[in-house]
Amino acid sequence: MITEPHIKIEGTSKFQIGELKNDIVHYDFEKIKTYLNIKGYLLFGSTFKLYPEDDLLLYKLCCYFIQDHYSCSQMGIDTNKGLLLSGPVGCGKTSLMKLLPHLAPHKTNYEIIPTRNIVFNFNATGFEVLDRYNETRNYCFDDLGIEPTGCHYTKECNVMGEILLSRHDLYINSKNLVAERGRSKTHITTNLNAEELEQRYGNRVRSRLREMLNVIAFDSKDKRQ
Repeated sequence: MITEPHIKIEGTSKFQIGELKNDIVHYDFEKIKTYLNIKGYLLFGSTFKLYPEDDLLLYKLCCYFIQDHYSCSQMGIDTNKGLLLSGPVGCGKTSLMKLLPHLAPHKTNYEIIPTRNIVFNFNATGFEVLDRYNETRNYCFDDLGIEPTGCHYTKECNVMGEILLSRHDLYINSKNLVAERGRSKTHITTNLNAEELEQRYGNRVRSRLREMLNVIAFDSKDKRQ
C-alpha cells in the first residue's frame, strides 16, 4: 500500500503534488506539471517539454490518471473507459502515455505495445497472437493506423481491427466486475482522425471505439525538432 501517494521521489529530490487530508489526496495541477516536467526530463531527455497550449488537454489527462471522478464527469470523461489520444505526428501522445501513469501507478497502469510489433508477431506466429490480447489486462496500443496488414501463410488479416473488436467484448463483459476489480481497459494513440479510423478499420470498429474510449485530441503541430 502506498502511504504517501501525494509525494513523489526522484533520486534525492521530493515532489509534493498535492495535500493528503483524511486519506484523500487533493491534487495541485501546477505542482503536478512541475513534477511531470522533471519526470519527463528523466525519462526522455532534455528535449522533453510541456507546452502551455496543451494545458487543457493535459489537465483532462491528469484528472483521468488520478481518477478524479468528479472533474472528469464535468468534462465528459468516463473514468471506466479507456483513452484514445489522437493528434499529428510528434505532438507528444506516446510520451504522455508513458509519463502520466507515474502520477498514480496504484490507480492506472497498462502495457504499451506498438501496433507494428503486434502485426509483425502475427506474421511470424499466426492467429494465436490475437488470443494474447483477449485477456483482462490493460493495454495501450501505440500508433494505431501505421501498422501494415497482417499476412500469415498468405492469409491476410486486419490484425488490429480484430483485436479491437475482442477488446470491446472484454470491456462489455467486464462491466459486472467494476465493483470487484474494475473493467478491462484499452488505450490507444493514433495519428488518424475519426473518419480515417473508419476508413481503415470499418464502421463497426469505429462504433466500438466510441463505446469503450474517451477521445482526447491534440490540435497542435509537431513539437519535435
